[in-house]
Amino acid sequence: MKQSAAEIIREYGPFPGVAAVHGVSYDGQRVWFAAGDTLNAFDPENGDVVRSIDLAAHAGTAFDGEHLFQIAEDRIQKIDFRTGELVATIPAPGGGGDSGLAFAEGMLWVGEYQARKIHQVDPKTGKVLRSIDSNRFVTGVTWADGDLWHGTWEGDNSDLRRIDPKTGEILETIEMPGDAMISGLEFDGIDRFFCGGGASGKVRVVARPV
Repeated sequence: MKQSAAEIIREYGPFPGVAAVHGVSYDGQRVWFAAGDTLNAFDPENGDVVRSIDLAAHAGTAFDGEHLFQIAEDRIQKIDFRTGELVATIPAPGGGGDSGLAFAEGMLWVGEYQARKIHQVDPKTGKVLRSIDSNRFVTGVTWADGDLWHGTWEGDNSDLRRIDPKTGEILETIEMPGDAMISGLEFDGIDRFFCGGGASGKVRVVARPV
């Protein structure tokens, strides 16, 4: 298993009026983050918040190219990216214990925090198609070039993990510093991970190891 220390190359926030950062996503131009009562987007060039949608946003956030998906308590909300309108909801697999959220391969991938699981979920029905076990509390979930990654947060420690999506085997870990917890996770499609920082109110950028 490959191991390395996280290279944090940038930090955004804390943001005005934001007590904590939960889920994180990226639409190719803006970084979206869940902040409890709002879903916000900032420009990664300068860190300025450029959009805010008023809705429950308690955990993971994802983007499929047309819609945003946002965990709110025991459900996953589907939101029109352009208008901010809520267009559908499906049940969340953890029934309120859900954490990270990603969209890949036509499916939603949902972390269940204390159950230490990642679920593959049908985005239309909410049906759980299969589950992958972890050995630590699961936070953010993302895919990077066909690889499944997830964040962990247990006690005072967080790391990023690349796992085999078929077996759950840990293939690589990136250890975060002790004061940098991961609450949400998103790959930018090139070479960076955006990591939600929980109660710090920050989003940190971690370089993807070569």
